[in-house]
Amino acid sequence: MFLAGLLVVCSKLGTDDNSVALSVGVSLLLCALLVSLPEYLRMLSTSRSNRQPIVSSIPGYLIERLKEEAKDASKHAYCEYSEFAVGAAVLTGDDVGTIFSGCNVENASYGLTICAERNAIFQMVAKGKKSIKALVIYTPSLKPSAPCGACRQVINEFGPDALIVSFCDGPEVLQKKLSEFLPDAFGPANLI
Repeated sequence: MFLAGLLVVCSKLGTDDNSVALSVGVSLLLCALLVSLPEYLRMLSTSRSNRQPIVSSIPGYLIERLKEEAKDASKHAYCEYSEFAVGAAVLTGDDVGTIFSGCNVENASYGLTICAERNAIFQMVAKGKKSIKALVIYTPSLKPSAPCGACRQVINEFGPDALIVSFCDGPEVLQKKLSEFLPDAFGPANLI
């Protein structure tokens, strides 16, 4: 928008008026930035405030405990083929907030492999729990790994608004709500 205005002003001025055109162009650019700045700041604060409740709804010490459980579970992974030992820890959404952990278990028939996330969730269900508040994943990599599509679908069954935290041996941490990983998810409501 401001470039169009700048072009119009410059085209109206002659080539002898380069310094005038430059000062008008800079003025237009500054005006556009000043008009855009409040909107940009609002967008940033909204973006932060949208993420903040997710984090603040689960105390930091509990996220750290989930990370420990996930990393410990990875030590039990049966990953003879990929050598990629993944661990996961699920925090139930009930009042108790029980933690269940799981690791990946591979199989020579690759399709029968189970991911750490589903392993932890199935252990949760086997103990009578059916709600996920958070799921933490540990991967032995330099970048965190998001849950695979199958795991996202299973997480959606029990925690469509669950917080997903993925951490690794590197400094990065991936943290999103499941609905950000799986927008417009198919779930139980689609079968009614």
